[in-house]
Amino acid sequence: MELSNQSITSLRKQLTSGDICSADIIGSLANAIEKKDGEIGAYLSHDLDAARKAAKTADLSLPLGGIPIAIKDNINVKGQPCSCASRFLDGSYTSPYDATVISKLRAAGAILYGRTNMDEFAMGSTTENSALGNTRNPHDLTRAPGGSSGGSAAAVASHSAIAALGSDTGGSIRQPASYCGVVGLKPSYGRVSRYGLVAFASSLDQIGPITQNVEDSALLLNTISGRDAMDATSLEQPDTDFTQGLNDGVAGMKLGLPKEYFGDGIDPAVRHQVDESIKKLESAGAELVEISLPHTEYAVATYYIIAPAEASSNLSRFDGVRYGNRVENPNDIIDLYRRSREQGFGPEVKRRIILGTYVLSSGYYDAYYNKAQKVKGLIKRDFENAYQKVDAILSPVTPNVAPVIGADKDNPLQQYLADIFTISANLAGICGISVPCGKVTSESGSQLPVGLQILGPHMGEQAILKVARAVESSD
Repeated sequence: MELSNQSITSLRKQLTSGDICSADIIGSLANAIEKKDGEIGAYLSHDLDAARKAAKTADLSLPLGGIPIAIKDNINVKGQPCSCASRFLDGSYTSPYDATVISKLRAAGAILYGRTNMDEFAMGSTTENSALGNTRNPHDLTRAPGGSSGGSAAAVASHSAIAALGSDTGGSIRQPASYCGVVGLKPSYGRVSRYGLVAFASSLDQIGPITQNVEDSALLLNTISGRDAMDATSLEQPDTDFTQGLNDGVAGMKLGLPKEYFGDGIDPAVRHQVDESIKKLESAGAELVEISLPHTEYAVATYYIIAPAEASSNLSRFDGVRYGNRVENPNDIIDLYRRSREQGFGPEVKRRIILGTYVLSSGYYDAYYNKAQKVKGLIKRDFENAYQKVDAILSPVTPNVAPVIGADKDNPLQQYLADIFTISANLAGICGISVPCGKVTSESGSQLPVGLQILGPHMGEQAILKVARAVESSD
């Protein structure tokens, strides 16, 4: 088996035994990128020569020593470009510092070599909103890989990355992981530092791993989690080895099935795969409990008020003055702002900035943003009540399989509605994971992956990882 096809766990065993060296992994990865990425487009940039150089001095005694990790293009890595897949930053911004998660990966011995494609400033769910080119789903090149972390998911799924980091504001790790048939983990809000992540919606964003299996996600979470003085929203937490107890099974666990997540609108073929996976968990000893999350119907509207409002505020720093796109010969400072942003931002980013500015404006703040914050609190309370009865919650990740590229390009509302099962976790600040649970045959005959979503209470990652591992083991 090619080294680029193997998991972190497998590669680490071979590295420490001396059967392979880190340069061998980089070489296999380079071959995979050369053969596959021309048609998939998972990467925006990579520096494999620098990776080979780093491999020569890799400290194999460290937890991730010698393992190459791809990074979503909105996470700062010192000396590498950070374009957020936007014309505003493309070719004009090189990061002068490391995000905290990057510092942690370096300290664990990882090699950081490539930047993966994404929806511009993480705003989208197909990666079609990238200003720098489409990424295609490795399982069917006519289909999208999901988003906004579509490049990271496609790279791992095509084995042109061993593992990758993504970010999740409303499902942007879990949804592409589901579409691409890999594992995607959104940690609890505060579990992982956001310092060095280019902010979309600061109260919702969270960095997490996209990997080939559940154990690899646990390994990466071990590395990137922890309190950070540079991020006031990160939390004090005990040292935890998330790989412990992965194979304990689900016997005796209570798993909730929210009735609001299993209604109309789910593709029957997707529903079948999810149901079969849930039956296997029940056969393995889990107790299934019907629960209710009564404010689910307001989640999409709430999210698409709060997230654009925060985006409007966060993206105001991109003004053509300090860095990034700057037009020539502006008439005055207002003209500089207006034309730099008009030329630098794509349609979806503009749409969300306009929407967010509107809901924050005088006369509308209380009617929209303030009310959305109150509903966010109700959604969080729904989950808190549910976790008094169950250990974790099961649901589909998305209502459908990966869409055909271009199918919903002119219908952003349809894309927004597809986030119904993922965005509540961000609003509530809880953890969630997507794990492959089957495939659906498309009209063209391609096999399209389906993901099962497992949601856990705040700081409940060990529970959802254990359930995810049980799903993985049942295949």
